[in-house]
Amino acid sequence: MRAEIRPIRWQDNQLLLLDQRRLPAEEIYLELADYRSAGQAITDMVVRGAPAIGITAAYAMVLAIDGAAQQADWQAALAHAAEELRAARPTAVNLAWAIDRQLELACAQSSAAAARAVLLQAAHALLAQDIADNQRMGRYGVEALPEHGGILTHCNTGSLATGGYGTALGVIRAGFAAGRDWQIYADETRPWLQGARLTAWELQKEGIPFSLNVDAAAGHLMATGKIQAVIVGADRIAANGDAANKIGTYSLAVLAHYHQIPFFVAAPLSTVDFAMPEGSEIVIEERAADEVRRCGGQQMSPAEVAVCNPAFDVTPASLIAGIITERGVARAPYTQALARLRP
Repeated sequence: MRAEIRPIRWQDNQLLLLDQRRLPAEEIYLELADYRSAGQAITDMVVRGAPAIGITAAYAMVLAIDGAAQQADWQAALAHAAEELRAARPTAVNLAWAIDRQLELACAQSSAAAARAVLLQAAHALLAQDIADNQRMGRYGVEALPEHGGILTHCNTGSLATGGYGTALGVIRAGFAAGRDWQIYADETRPWLQGARLTAWELQKEGIPFSLNVDAAAGHLMATGKIQAVIVGADRIAANGDAANKIGTYSLAVLAHYHQIPFFVAAPLSTVDFAMPEGSEIVIEERAADEVRRCGGQQMSPAEVAVCNPAFDVTPASLIAGIITERGVARAPYTQALARLRP
């Protein structure tokens, strides 16, 4: 591997986030000293990707307790901050998972100072664990995918979306490290262009051969025999295997099913919401209209045109060939398979 990308850092009692809105033109870290700034960074897509959002939230809770410690009832103040952070983005389950985990740890302590020490240690551990889990996921994924051919991916699922290795893109990294003969195809991923801006940037840094394509080219690439597998990430997976991911993922799954191409999801088990029976219950975030009206700072449509801008869609489990996790690859029926892998 030629590059080490660390999008989330803790330094001098501040949270440092690589501002992904500015990539690939600029590599700039934002320095955040309070939890509201961290929550806003999640909302504003400074950081994105379910695992990275969860890690950011864990560190945001450390920042939150710095303010809560000044209150007479620091636990109540921390719980209030947790609710604010939980609202930053509704679809990514890792956000609520990390916040609830940190809140439970904090409330078990006798003082705010003790809680802060525990939360910081837990956030550091979560970051390290995420990288280790992604590396294990990569090894499982390499065995699940074809040994050679074209691999199509959507959005960004690499180091930038995690603690520093990647889920679906981590599988791709692991495949090239293992000598797989793959050609990668990366969807540009409108409207935020995570594929064009972020995945392309990461793959270039890694020296991995790839082609960037417009989202609408996926069907053509499959029909002409260029794609042998599709691999994507997920922001929330229901207990039955239905998976919410960046908008456009469901379309890819339908196309892959039609062309008899295996479609894989790579995600840590923390992304599985075992309390949610099926994907129809997943809340789909609707984002600002100007994300579609404008691109690269330029107006692309009439200024006041009505816009439908869902950030995610849900791929039914029936279209998924396998869910690659850090504990193995789950296959249908997913309710039983995921439950067996559950830590």
